[in-house]
Amino acid sequence: MLRKATKAGQRVQFAALPYRIRKGKPEVLLITSRGTQQWLLPKGWPMDDLKPHKAAAQEAWEEAGVTGRARKHCVGIYTYRKTRGAHRGKKFTVLVYPLEVAKTKNAFPERGQRNRKWLSPKKASKRIRMTDLAKIVASFDPHLLP
Repeated sequence: MLRKATKAGQRVQFAALPYRIRKGKPEVLLITSRGTQQWLLPKGWPMDDLKPHKAAAQEAWEEAGVTGRARKHCVGIYTYRKTRGAHRGKKFTVLVYPLEVAKTKNAFPERGQRNRKWLSPKKASKRIRMTDLAKIVASFDPHLLP
């Protein structure tokens, strides 16, 4: 994996916003972080051989056990500062890409390290502590995707 820093010293990551339509209404999949158990989206570093939306889809598989159609159109950007680990105190910029989930597997690389939950965008946003990410999730409507 390639880890890139922007000119301002910020690091860039890509997140997947996994979603499905149930009874005509959208649901999004949240996962917990490994350390603090906060609800968030699957995210990770850029990968040399993958475009951003495909890297986000790869993270969704590894962290949440879902696969599907990754959309090229970024639906939001948020920033956060790491509070733990080697990158503690560093600022990260995250680009969010929708992922239309086709399959959910119970066996995946980070199974047992995270919880996952399907919720309406509004309910999901209320579980997310990061304000900018919560806004992206709350306003997400897959029916409006290009």
